Amino acid sequence: MRLQNHDNESDIEQFSEWILNMGNGKLSEPNDGSAEIDISEELLIVDYDNPIDAIVSSTYPNLQEHYKDEQFLQCRAILASTIEIVDQINEYVLMKIPGDEKEYLSSDEVDMSNANDNEAFNILTPEFLNSLSTSRLPNHKIKLKVGTPIMLLRNLDQPEGLCNGTRLVVTKMANHELEAKIMSGKNIGNITYIPRLSMSPSQSPWSFMLIIRQFPIIVSYAMAINKSQGQSLESVGLYLPRPVFSHGQLYVAVSRVKSKKGLKIWIHDKDGKPLKTTTNVIYKEVFQNL
Repeated sequence: MRLQNHDNESDIEQFSEWILNMGNGKLSEPNDGSAEIDISEELLIVDYDNPIDAIVSSTYPNLQEHYKDEQFLQCRAILASTIEIVDQINEYVLMKIPGDEKEYLSSDEVDMSNANDNEAFNILTPEFLNSLSTSRLPNHKIKLKVGTPIMLLRNLDQPEGLCNGTRLVVTKMANHELEAKIMSGKNIGNITYIPRLSMSPSQSPWSFMLIIRQFPIIVSYAMAINKSQGQSLESVGLYLPRPVFSHGQLYVAVSRVKSKKGLKIWIHDKDGKPLKTTTNVIYKEVFQNL
């Protein structure tokens, strides 16, 4: 649907069929579980010295000239399979753009109301709690500059368009509040203010419930593939130093783009050597009752 509405290329049918076959597990059959699939050379980035710089330059050309341009930022994103890789890319981009950087640290604690008087939770240090991360919560340390694109992780004001997944660009930074301009959804251009919130994951990946007080945002030059669901983008850089690992993850990544020319993929092995194949994970039992 994204391609049909926005793409006038002559090979739109071939490209859309490739995406659908990827999502249905019809590439490199038998593909029921994990399988290696070929990626067209025209989609690949193979000429580079610094891999992160290559994907950033491809997705955000002339970034230093457009780093405050919300129209430039709103239609682009780099996607990766893990939070660690996403954080590396975002930190690299922040170093490249001008402006003063401000760092915000979270205040973390254990929710003792559900701890069932387990004394072991009392010895969890702040440093240990600060080190925990999950895609459902913001990072302990958030670095920002004016012009940084961010994404909300919580619904703040749905009538105003401030929902989980809304993208904004930072316009001012105070100690306890951020001013930002909305750049996705129905209220594009509106200025809003984001406070710090106390948050916990709806399903804790740990044996205790973590409470984190932080701005409910992530920097979104790069984002995890799962966080990109629902986004429609002009330019997508898919960065895969590690292959995808969950059902449909690769399909979600490549189907965010509005045209074939807007998709660039960078894949390499553990030694940094460029690859032309990657892993696609599809479990066909998911489709049996559809």
